[in-house]
Amino acid sequence: MSDLAFPRLVIAGTSSGVGKTTVTVALARALRARGLRVALFKCGPDYLDPTYHARAIDAPSQNLDGWMMGHEAVRATFAHAARDADISLIEGVMGLYDGASPTGEEGSTAEIAKWLEAPVVLVVDAGGMARSIAALVGGFASFDPKLHVAAAIANRVGSRSHLDLLRRALRTPPILGGFPRDEEHAFAERHLGLRTADESALPASLLDHWAEQASSWFSLDALLALATSVLPVPVPVRVPMPATSGCRIAIARDDAFHFYYADNLRRLESLGAELVPFSPMRDATLPDADGLYLGGGYPEVHAAALSANVAMREAVASFAQAGGPIYAECGGLMYLTQAIVTTDGERHPMVGLVPTEARMCAKLQALGYVEVETQTKTILGGAGSRFRGHQFRYSELSPEPPPSIERVYSLRRRRGDETSREGFRIGNVIASYVHAHWASNPRIAASFVESCAAYRKTRTP
Repeated sequence: MSDLAFPRLVIAGTSSGVGKTTVTVALARALRARGLRVALFKCGPDYLDPTYHARAIDAPSQNLDGWMMGHEAVRATFAHAARDADISLIEGVMGLYDGASPTGEEGSTAEIAKWLEAPVVLVVDAGGMARSIAALVGGFASFDPKLHVAAAIANRVGSRSHLDLLRRALRTPPILGGFPRDEEHAFAERHLGLRTADESALPASLLDHWAEQASSWFSLDALLALATSVLPVPVPVRVPMPATSGCRIAIARDDAFHFYYADNLRRLESLGAELVPFSPMRDATLPDADGLYLGGGYPEVHAAALSANVAMREAVASFAQAGGPIYAECGGLMYLTQAIVTTDGERHPMVGLVPTEARMCAKLQALGYVEVETQTKTILGGAGSRFRGHQFRYSELSPEPPPSIERVYSLRRRRGDETSREGFRIGNVIASYVHAHWASNPRIAASFVESCAAYRKTRTP
């Protein structure tokens, strides 16, 4: 263990939807405008908010998930990503104390804040509120004496005089800023309640608007002083795994595929893999690669374009048939099926490796954490390999893939003892709805790199 000083703040909320992401992005952008180096993090398994973070600071945002990663990996990942930053901002998930159960802190923002020994800035939807803000924030601040709720941000206030009124009502902890209600510049509604922060969804002009609002409405100096008032946090010294022989892994990166945990990709690179991005939507051929990583995303939104790129679909199928390792998660699984059927009933042919169709549904089909145990040797390691992940999907496989398709995962939901079989293997292809976080078992990333390096040897003289 080593003690390192990392100026840091947790941006939490009283509930979902109070404006945590807007506050985090605006504050980060405003601090960058001052010339500060900012590192951003997201509590929980969410892929979407980190894309907003990345747009704000032009750098990846890291997920910090207590259940998937564990205490030591959360601290180590934080320390690695924060080491060169002047300040780190950690956006919370749901309300400050919301997590895996109604009686414990597991999986909550509060848990991460305590693990990182970070002061909490609580975002409140203060629209139509006056003295009640003192009761609300006071309750959050006193609920857990071991947690330091150090300041508040009053969102959606009516005016500057309204913000002054709220400050008079709440003396401790202090209100260090607020935002006026601003529907014109609100972040766009998103597909299935979500939308990736690309240039069209989050143009630089919108980012700059919120940065200017933060500079005008926030007490930036006071927030910086709060972030730097923290004590050094003990972090584990990460012992790197030895790099395998070099290999190239092609990563699907475009509007259809972009859900990746940054820590997963960093682990692959630290093991000696060169990551090469490609677009299943636009590229006619695969790059020269020894393995493919097809992450999650919105293939259903871009199903027509994916289907129209016949050359790429055939290239992926040929790569698999030649024995190339392919690891596919959620959207990647959907791409490898015979077709994606969208909610309007349109059928869009896909790669065809998994003999079924991915059908979009009107209602959520799966949500929550799972633990995986492999039942046989795969490109991810030997039988009995365990790792943790998360599911969030509106699609289902229909019909059920035939029994001849091997299911190599035993899935156990975080709650309950019931298990199910998933993780479809065809040759050296593993396709699943599970978004895995390899901090739960770093050996998984190493095995995937080793599988790609072994395939490289078979195709080079």
